[in-house]
Amino acid sequence: MTTPIIQFIDVFKTYQSGSQPVTALEAVNLSLNAGDFATIMGPSGGGKTTLLNLLAGLDLPDRGQIILNGRKVSDFSDHELTLLRRKEIGIVFQFFNLMPTLTVMENIELPLLLAHSSRTDEKHINVLLEYVGLLHRSDSFPAELSGGEMQRVAIARALVHQPSILLADEPTGNLDSDNGLKILDLMKQASTDFGTTVIMVTHNPQVAKFGNCHYEIRDGKLTNKIP
Repeated sequence: MTTPIIQFIDVFKTYQSGSQPVTALEAVNLSLNAGDFATIMGPSGGGKTTLLNLLAGLDLPDRGQIILNGRKVSDFSDHELTLLRRKEIGIVFQFFNLMPTLTVMENIELPLLLAHSSRTDEKHINVLLEYVGLLHRSDSFPAELSGGEMQRVAIARALVHQPSILLADEPTGNLDSDNGLKILDLMKQASTDFGTTVIMVTHNPQVAKFGNCHYEIRDGKLTNKIP
């Protein structure tokens, strides 16, 4: 039997809004295997960002268990959570978050430098650049790229340390439909080629249909969604 790479078991998360508690997640259960491409759709304030923050180890649940790669996140020390984010989790943001003073090559290399404090194999990065179709742009700066190209750089950066989990926060939100489709194809290809488990949150119903498993989150409650 395949062991899930991600498990949420009866997870609750509550925040304070002034003097009032707000339930961000309520009794969330989720199980994903290696290579799954899960899409999670929901309105603003529905719990999508909280779910991603918990997956990234940036926050901890009030109740319930989150298990990544067979280990309870609550058992990780702060240092281990930092290493988890650097080595096992890649993140793609809506707004690209590239360093403007670094070239495409240097932006992709940055996570490896943070993890290992040494320069890395240029050949490995070139392979990724070719994978995302930007080998010819390796010496360009972000300001010289289109939005679609910047997001492809962001995906290469997220994959450079060969993470087992890729989190994508509205990755097509700032792109036109053609470039958005290319980004979705690229992430789906990564889940197939590398066995990376992709979790993408979106408010777009058409984008939400792109994965091989689909969920909806509303008022903190996660449900299976048939496309």
